[in-house]
Amino acid sequence: MNIAFFGLGTMGGGMAARLAGAGFRVAVWNRSVDRASRFRELGAAVAASPREAAAGADVAISMVADDPASRSVWLGDAGALAALPSGAVVIECSTVSPAWIDELSTAATVRGCAVLDAPVTGSKVQAASGELRFLVGGDAAVLDRVRPVLAAMSKETVHLGPLGSGARLKLINNFLCGVQAVSVAEAVALIERSGLNREAALAVLTNGAPTSPVVTASSKRMAASDYTVNFKLALMRKDLAYAIEEGERHGVALDTARAARDAFDRAIPEWSDADFAAVVETLRLK
Repeated sequence: MNIAFFGLGTMGGGMAARLAGAGFRVAVWNRSVDRASRFRELGAAVAASPREAAAGADVAISMVADDPASRSVWLGDAGALAALPSGAVVIECSTVSPAWIDELSTAATVRGCAVLDAPVTGSKVQAASGELRFLVGGDAAVLDRVRPVLAAMSKETVHLGPLGSGARLKLINNFLCGVQAVSVAEAVALIERSGLNREAALAVLTNGAPTSPVVTASSKRMAASDYTVNFKLALMRKDLAYAIEEGERHGVALDTARAARDAFDRAIPEWSDADFAAVVETLRLK
């Protein structure tokens, strides 16, 4: 298969490298050219625009920041959709809104292309090692056509139902992660301000009923003040906002998501490009 891949950031870079390493013919595009150049060494073609990368592609995959970035990739002045041949499969792996997935599907159908929304769970390490989990919405027959492509990047592909199902569950997933991260930040701040032994206290919390992978990983980063990016704070804030909007569409207020979003808003001015664990810094004594 000929594959076009758009977005070579924290997640997309690892995913595209997995595809190139699996023997697919891959053309990549990234907004900043310097990040794309290393893919020539992996045998990939580096395109000057999404449209150029998409020419002749059987499958086109996007992994970008948000709805506006995705819209630009697919429908912008140099957008990919105009160059894709009829019968190609569009796979949107970005964490975007179900409303945008519907809009993308309408545009793709006009071109004779099928769409899958296939966001992932996992972070930078899983993207590089091919251990992601794809959450897929869309037609089962279309999914079956591209399973070998997804398999090169993942440990599991979960078909959740109609188009938009993957995007919706990914927002629910990240809403839960964001709320947990803020609760950990508040717990760490209370531990530190009250004079508890932080190491002993976190050992209790991360080995008891409150723990989860997010609690364990976030508490370690917060304790070490290590905010090397696995997932940008600004992106977590964006995902919470999208989740709140989706909740409103279905009559669910998501009040805990709103509180978490507000905590991330306070951290955005200084910590936008850091890992989301940096949300603790607005609560610490200076």
